[in-house]
Amino acid sequence: MTRPAKKLPSFGVIQAALRRTSEHLVREVVAPSPQTPAWTDFEWIVAKSVSDMQGIAALLANRLRWQPPSAFKAFLDDQLAHGRARHEQADVLLRKLDSALRGLGVAAVALKGSAMRALGLHGAGERPMGDIDLLVRPADTAACARVLGDLDYELLYSSRRHDVFAPRARQLVREFGEHRNHALKVEVHTRVYELLPVREIDITHAIWSQMPHAGLNSYASAAALLRHVLLHAANCLRANAARFIQIYDIALLAKRMKATDWTGLLGDDGERTWWMFPPLALASRYVPGSVPAEILAHSRDLCTHWLRLRYASRELHDVTWCNLRIAALPGVEWSRTPGDVLRFVRSRLLPDRVARAELADTAVSQPALMQLPWYGISHTERVVRWLFTRPPRVQTISAIAAAVQAEAP
Repeated sequence: MTRPAKKLPSFGVIQAALRRTSEHLVREVVAPSPQTPAWTDFEWIVAKSVSDMQGIAALLANRLRWQPPSAFKAFLDDQLAHGRARHEQADVLLRKLDSALRGLGVAAVALKGSAMRALGLHGAGERPMGDIDLLVRPADTAACARVLGDLDYELLYSSRRHDVFAPRARQLVREFGEHRNHALKVEVHTRVYELLPVREIDITHAIWSQMPHAGLNSYASAAALLRHVLLHAANCLRANAARFIQIYDIALLAKRMKATDWTGLLGDDGERTWWMFPPLALASRYVPGSVPAEILAHSRDLCTHWLRLRYASRELHDVTWCNLRIAALPGVEWSRTPGDVLRFVRSRLLPDRVARAELADTAVSQPALMQLPWYGISHTERVVRWLFTRPPRVQTISAIAAAVQAEAP
């Protein structure tokens, strides 16, 4: 029998709880303290959502020095167990992909999380991994699709940036947080780029090594990996949809960089690296000592003035999923020219057919989001709500509601 939905507090109460718990918990990952936070019962429930949205539940399970309430501790321990199961699932799938791609003579690069796990930056299961990203040559997409078909995967949907594959035999899991039964998707890319906010930043050329071999390849260099992680984080920051685990990854990778690696990353002119300062600044602020001072200063000099000012002291909470408010123009400060601003405003007010289709695909691929009346209303109504009301972000309020519901007797 389905339990009746529990009424949530006001927008302001939820937002305050998100800010307080988020800023505290991300710092517990880096420098665990001995003192248990004096939070209300509701804040402890929100803390579960925050741990999941920031991607740090499993890290907290291994690092907290204080004794949390039993429900919160049980949640963290459960997330670590599921994370370890997901880690093993990803290992198996990556080995199968490597073998199958080698058999067909197809080269691919295992992107982002798959590459970082090979470096051992995190313990088993500490870093959430909802999908595996692959970069292939455009001519090899059909062969890669055959490989995935042989592994019992099917095409779920296609977007401008990737094709998304999911297991044919998958179940709908409505559990809150990470779960071993969530479908481990595979996203196939032929290019690696982001729009900041309308200007395309393409770094595909920097990712491939000069002599890629059949099967799964590493990035061309340490600088290439960090460049991609920075770019992906930059786009998430732009949309107020980042997670602390991304910033923490940047900090861990930055600590491994040598002087020659930094030269390879920031040796270009500002036209190609102007967007790197915000994620580097957050990594330096939240993980002190991770980014050399001279590197941070150099990236700041290459950054645009408006963007540099916005990120001089910005808190992580404001640019992650823990920001409850839907912004009318999220990340407009990433615009480089007045023309970029106008193009971005137009894209928000009058999204093209492809953008509307991708929004629909997002809703279809995440059924939990359809529980709230946002994706089902017209775009005109959404714009009116952005401008004149305070609609909560669907993903954020869904996570809060799920945590509250899970806590109900």
